[in-house]
Parts: sequence; structure tokens; C-alpha cells
Amino acid sequence: MIPAKVLIIDDDRDVLETARMFLKQEFSLVHIEESPEKIPAVLKTTEYDVILLDMNFKRGVNDGEEGFYWLDQILKADTQAVVILITAYGEIDLAVKAIKKGATDFVLKPWKNQKLMATILAALQLRKSKKEVEKLKETQEKLSDDINHAYADFIGESPAIQRVHELINRVADADADVLILGENGTGKELVARAIHQRSSRRNNVFINVDLGAISETLFESELFGHVKGAFTDARQDKAGRFELASGGTLFLDEIGNLSLALQAKLLTVLQHRSVQRVGSAKAIPVDFRLICATNMPLHEMVFEKTFRQDLLYRINTVEIRVPSLRERVDDIPLLAEHFLTRYAQKYKRAGMKIDKSVMNKLKKYHWPGNIRELQHAIERAVILNEGKVIESPELFISGIQHVVKKEMLPQTLDEMEKVFIQQSLQQNQGNVSNTARALGLTRTALYRRMKRHGL
Repeated sequence: MIPAKVLIIDDDRDVLETARMFLKQEFSLVHIEESPEKIPAVLKTTEYDVILLDMNFKRGVNDGEEGFYWLDQILKADTQAVVILITAYGEIDLAVKAIKKGATDFVLKPWKNQKLMATILAALQLRKSKKEVEKLKETQEKLSDDINHAYADFIGESPAIQRVHELINRVADADADVLILGENGTGKELVARAIHQRSSRRNNVFINVDLGAISETLFESELFGHVKGAFTDARQDKAGRFELASGGTLFLDEIGNLSLALQAKLLTVLQHRSVQRVGSAKAIPVDFRLICATNMPLHEMVFEKTFRQDLLYRINTVEIRVPSLRERVDDIPLLAEHFLTRYAQKYKRAGMKIDKSVMNKLKKYHWPGNIRELQHAIERAVILNEGKVIESPELFISGIQHVVKKEMLPQTLDEMEKVFIQQSLQQNQGNVSNTARALGLTRTALYRRMKRHGL
């Protein structure tokens, strides 16, 4: 027996009884009703998988208006309802019209049991598919809500961060391409998501692509997509990130890492707003809002001919620079308290506080890893602190300072370079330009070394 609930509505008692006797052998529940007026009450108490509905209920009336009315009422009560119309041979035109209004299928009276069964089974499959789509949609919305909530912590009251807020509000609804600049850990993705959430595309997708994590060999397949058979492992058609982002926002993080060859391919897409999947000559139009981000000095890279000037012009209609944590020291207590609340809840350490003297030391530390470093430092302190009050600054910032202050001997040349760069950054209060000058490097070269060492 098939676990499904079937409702049959017809004013002909013989039709109802005949259908019920046949269908109750196949389905777990078969409910019959002679009066369509009872439909609202019936649908309030039970959710049916398939509803069979007669088109006419008054003798001598064959215009189908009653059927259209009750079809509309059923679909209002359950937007996912699957309705099969019961109609006479001469009413096929009415049945076709009803299908256009939302009915699923129709059966002719008198029907053959085999045909009726096949129609109901097909309708059940459609109902199942609708339910799955609805569940997927709800899951996607929940995931989007969770992601947006996770990235909603754009906290700060300092003048530097307020200027960023102002720019976000101005540019969000303009649909212009945006370039976000800033050091690692400053919250560039937060800015990108804030722009998306305040834009006219907020109800569509936000696709995040970390260009630093995509190899050159996979770039075209990941971003442009491919067709089946385009290369050895292409077992089926696959849409690329550009297609997936159509209608929404595409966030290209670490755009400064692209080679010149890949920059040219990206520029072509941005100029024509269309993509060709690998292995196909068909151009697919795409419509997305582009937001790019990088911690690298693109303007200097243009001068050094490592970044295309025409691509830079294309992606930075509006440019937003996210300040480092050193430039917004007054926000450190706000951020620290925010992360403290989050991790105290996560690790069941309610009531934790940071001692005032420790907070002052946190404000004096230069935070080369910016907000990301502060966040991890707070989490570590919550885990390691034994009491309710965090009184030891070493729980937060012992890592780098311990190595520098005790002058521990690095084990490898890479470690020596890392420590040397850290010391120079400290001496120059985190100013990258001054540090690069002191080390005899270009800003680009220093940024690359910092990235390699995770600074």
C-alpha cells in the first residue's frame, strides 16, 4: 500500500464510491466529499498528497466556473497542492484552461482504473518533487540567514570605520563595481556582504570566490564552467561561478593574486558580461554585481606591470579602503567584548570579563593580524583562563612578543625572515610602506613575504 492521502470531490455519489473502492486498495487514506463547500474545512485538518476535483457541481451547468473557483481556493490553502480534474469528454478545453491556472492533470469520465492509477502516481511524484524543492529552498534560506548572521558583526564606532559605513551606504544600491582594499584580517568580506545585503540584489545569491585558492589549471573550469567531455574528468555539464552569481553578487577575493593571463580572461568576461563554458562556443549572458578585494597594492602593481591597468579601471568604479586595527584603536574594547561574549557562550564560560589593565595593553598592541588575530586571541584566552576575570595579557598576545622578547633562535631561514619582518613591523608601528623602505623592499615584495608567512 502506498503511503499517500487522496481527496476526491464530486457531486456524483456513484463516482465517489467507485473511486474510493478502487483507490483504498492502493493508498493509505482515501477521503471523499460530495459538497465542495466543505473543501476549506477539510484542508484545514488534513494535508492531501493528491486532490481529484470535479469541474461542475450543478446539474445542467457545464461551464466549469465552479471548478475554476474551487481550484483557486485549494491553491490558496496549499500553494503546493497537486490537483487532478475530473471532467467529461466534451470539457477537455476547460480542463486545459484549468491546467494553465494551476491544475496538474485531468482524467475523463468514465475512466479506466489503470489510467486513473497512472495519473495519480505521476501526480504523487510531482508532489514529492515540489516538497523537495520547497525543503531545499527553505534550507538555502536558512543557510543564507546563518551566513548573513555570521557576517553581520561589522562592529565599530571610530571615525575610520564610520567612513567605511558611509561609503557602503552610498554605493550599496548603485550596482557599481567595488574594489575593497585592506590588510589581511581587516574584514573585507564583511564589507562585501554588507554591500550585498543593502543592495537591490539582497534576495539573490552572494558567491564568494577565493582566487588565491584556485590554481591556474582550474580557473576556467571553476569560473566559466564546462560541458560534458571538455576534459578527462568532465563527466557532466557544470555551471561556473559567473553563471551561479547571475542575478546576485560575485565577490572575487585576493584578486591581486591573478596572473596576467588570467587577468585577461577575467577582463573579457567583465567587458562582454557573458561566458563560454570550457568545451563550448556558446556565449551565456551573465548579470552580476562585482565586488573585488585584495591586500596587495594594485596601483603599484600596475606601475610594475604585474597587474593590468584596464582591469583595475574596470573593477574599481568605487574604491573602499578598510582600516587596520591599528587605525581604529578605540574599537578594540568593543570588538574584544563582542568576541568575549561569543566565545564565553560557546565554551560555557558565562560571566567572563577582561581586566581593565589588560584591555589597555590590548589597545597598545599593534595587531599585525588585525581583527582576525584579535578574534583568535580572545577565543584562546577564554579557553585557557581559569577564573572569571582575564588578568594575564600573555593569554592574548604572548605568541609574537614571546618570540621577539626572549630572542629565541629560529630553526630555519624562513623563520628568521618571519621574525625579522615582525620586528621591523613593530619598529615601524605596522606601517607597511616604512617597513618596506627599511628592509630595502618594494611594498609588493613585502606584501608577498607577509602573505607567505601568514602576517
